Amino acid sequence: MAALAQPQKLSDADFSRLSRFIYKECGINLTPLKKILLESRLQKRLEHLHIGTFSAYCDYVMSPAGLQQELVYMIDAVATNKTDFFREPVHFDFMREHLLPAWYANRPSGTFKVWSSACSSGEEPYTIAMVLEEFGIGHPLSYRIVASDISTKVLKKAIQAIYPMQSVAQVPMALCKRYLLRSKDKEGERPTIRMGPRLRTRVEFKRINLIEDITGIDNDFDLIFCRNVLIYFDRATQETVLRKLLSKLRRGGYLFIGHSESVHHLNLPVQQVKPTIFRKL
Repeated sequence: MAALAQPQKLSDADFSRLSRFIYKECGINLTPLKKILLESRLQKRLEHLHIGTFSAYCDYVMSPAGLQQELVYMIDAVATNKTDFFREPVHFDFMREHLLPAWYANRPSGTFKVWSSACSSGEEPYTIAMVLEEFGIGHPLSYRIVASDISTKVLKKAIQAIYPMQSVAQVPMALCKRYLLRSKDKEGERPTIRMGPRLRTRVEFKRINLIEDITGIDNDFDLIFCRNVLIYFDRATQETVLRKLLSKLRRGGYLFIGHSESVHHLNLPVQQVKPTIFRKL
């Protein structure tokens, strides 16, 4: 196939094929308003593969070879990954002030287990690690953090744990000094930071698609973060995903969702503690 001479246009028919396929494979519900966005994000995949049309790309990605070789790259291109350190701080305040002290009072010799189920490039699980490390200064605390995402691209970045210096603006200076290392990018021009080895070794990263069967992961988490991912699902998929997550949460454990998300329209075994904070019944 010849290299592309100019950007291709995504037809309504091909958008329909792709949007149905994406919904089936990862639960993301793309409305027609997302057509231009999808066209832009997949354009580089066409160029990389030297595929001349979106129709041909559809045929390829939906073929047995495409499902094995291209699907993960398509999902990487489609998934939106926006996150920050200490994003939505009410959750981390609740951990420090209420959840951890109550848990520790009842299970001081146990292991506190957290799952960051849509961890993106790692800012969320590393923030969780900082909160747990700080709590452990005054309380001998054993903990385990599992972090997952559907995108292999952001998981690689999370494991590398190198971020632009400006990304730590919300991290208190004391925590920066304790847990972060200054570094430079490959060109040696822009200052960057890297998570220190203590935090990097405390987070276990996995690739997990939340709409598929969730296997190879614990069934007794004390806390699950699922923030700012439900907004990409329709109601049926939201309930399916949340029920799977809750099956991995122990009774009395907590579920945190994003500030723009709601579960009030869903029939779930949870009790609201605060907006976006729920306890499993």
